[in-house]
Amino acid sequence: QLQLVESGGGLVQPGGSLRLSCAASGFTLDSYAIGWFRQAPGKEREGVSFISASGLTTNYADSVKGRFTISRDNAKNTVYLQMNSLKPEDTAVYYCAADRFEYGLVFSILEYDYWGQGTQVTVSS
Repeated sequence: QLQLVESGGGLVQPGGSLRLSCAASGFTLDSYAIGWFRQAPGKEREGVSFISASGLTTNYADSVKGRFTISRDNAKNTVYLQMNSLKPEDTAVYYCAADRFEYGLVFSILEYDYWGQGTQVTVSS
C-alpha cells in the first residue's frame, strides 16, 4: 500500500522552529517530486514548497521564502521541511504530496498523485 506519513508538527511560539518530515512506505520517493501544502481553518489548501525528484529544483511560496527550507534524503525515503521564524499565520495542517510526472504545476493540488494525512502546526504564544 502506497502511503505518505507526515510528522514533526506541534505547538511552537512565534519565532520558533519546527522540522516536518514526510516519509514514504510502499514506494520509493526518489522517482517523485514532493510538495508541501498547508490548510488553515476556513481557507483553501495552498502550496508552500516543492522539490523535484532530482532535488535540483526547489520552489517556495512568497509567504515562506527565506524562512522555510525543503530538502530530501532519498536514502531515508524522506523529505523534510525546515520551518524557521514561524509566525501565527503559519498555523495550519501541513500535508506532503508526491508527484510522479512533474508537469510543472508545482502548487496545484491537481499535480499530485498521493497525499499524506497531515500534521498540525500551531504557532502561538
